Amino acid sequence: MDRTRCYRNGVLLDEDFPLSQVSEHLQEPDALVWVDLCVPEPAELQLIAQELGLHALAVEDAITPHERPKLDRYDDHAFLSAYSAAFDAASATLTSHEIAAFITRRALVTVRKTEGFDIDGVVARWTSHRTWPKNGVGFLLHGLLDVLVDGYFDAVQSLDDEIEDLEDQLFVPTAHQEEVQRRSYELRKSLVVLRRVVLPMREVVNSLIRRDLHLVDDQMGPYFQDVYDHVLRATEWTESLRDLVASILETNLTIQGNRSTSSPRR
Repeated sequence: MDRTRCYRNGVLLDEDFPLSQVSEHLQEPDALVWVDLCVPEPAELQLIAQELGLHALAVEDAITPHERPKLDRYDDHAFLSAYSAAFDAASATLTSHEIAAFITRRALVTVRKTEGFDIDGVVARWTSHRTWPKNGVGFLLHGLLDVLVDGYFDAVQSLDDEIEDLEDQLFVPTAHQEEVQRRSYELRKSLVVLRRVVLPMREVVNSLIRRDLHLVDDQMGPYFQDVYDHVLRATEWTESLRDLVASILETNLTIQGNRSTSSPRR
């Protein structure tokens, strides 16, 4: 279901209005509009493109699956591609969901390419800071990125806990080394996926806070810098865990080899 909201001076004026009324709402002085499209039909994207004058290449990227995380600049708007991340400890798998966003001077359009990403978490983040909408699109964009990056931290923390548990099992005589090896491979696969999601976001957020692009005002600048610092920490943490899993895999193979050669022959 499509969602729409219109703010003015930090106050929510209207919501759930038709997409065809987006440009009409933006005619109001100081109006700020958010649109959320979940698995939209091409016709819906074309309509919002007409309402906001979006570039055809950006619209195409919003439809195309498996875009890399990036920020593309056009004459009067920008296009963001990013991913959420969530780790399931039971299956040792990391799931990600693709989110695109069109960023104009007074409108943010989020496009969820699957239903897996819960946009309500972003709305809750906005609602918890009632005065911030006065900071315009930068406020809305920060809330989206903040939720995504918090998800990265939750995922890498869970992965860290699982890898620490594997380390504890390495030298336990009764441990099933084949199970340790299998779990290590699964965690390494999840870390590879997480790295693909997180690593490019450093450049994305860094581009947003560049003053020459004028995407973030001075008041919101420190908040985006905080998001950048968190992305950097998540990236470094992910890289260190990849090295640690590789070490566990190598050590476990060595232990298995030693136990095999030391076993008495019949």
